Amino acid sequence: MDDGAALRNLIRTIPDHPKPGIQFRDITTLILDGNGLKASVEQLARPYDGGEPKPAIVAGIEARGFIFGAALAIRLGVGFVPLRKPGKLPSRTVGRDFELEYGQDRIEMHVDAIESGATVLLVDDLVATGGTAEAAVELIRDQGGIISECAFVVSLPDLGGAALLEKQGCRVRTLCEFAGE
Repeated sequence: MDDGAALRNLIRTIPDHPKPGIQFRDITTLILDGNGLKASVEQLARPYDGGEPKPAIVAGIEARGFIFGAALAIRLGVGFVPLRKPGKLPSRTVGRDFELEYGQDRIEMHVDAIESGATVLLVDDLVATGGTAEAAVELIRDQGGIISECAFVVSLPDLGGAALLEKQGCRVRTLCEFAGE
């Protein structure tokens, strides 16, 4: 069995959550498994062990991106930037609004979180439509950051998020996929 299949088997599917017809891919069962969590972080770090230049910083998208992003930052020996919903960060912030199926949302970070010219590894647990990740990429680029890669544990390729990010010039890496929604 390949690494992706092993991780995929640790991810629970919750039918009809948060609404009918949605197959929610629940990573809480993956992070509950110590070996699965460790394997996820190791697989996310693997390219950097093989000689790929390490990013200057890892940015994680609230909330589950914090789990993998912070662990990966520790593993790589670099800092971590939390990308949060409005009103959650205590100092001066910059943000980016984006569209959701059911309205608008916003993602923010501290204005001094990323130095201009710094390479940034963007991390989240899952990429679906890519709207949140695209807003995060734009926000980081607005602050002068250079996206080295967007890394996700899970991809839902039929929803087009990874392809959207690639069209934005981002290299995208995922550890496992689930076809369909």
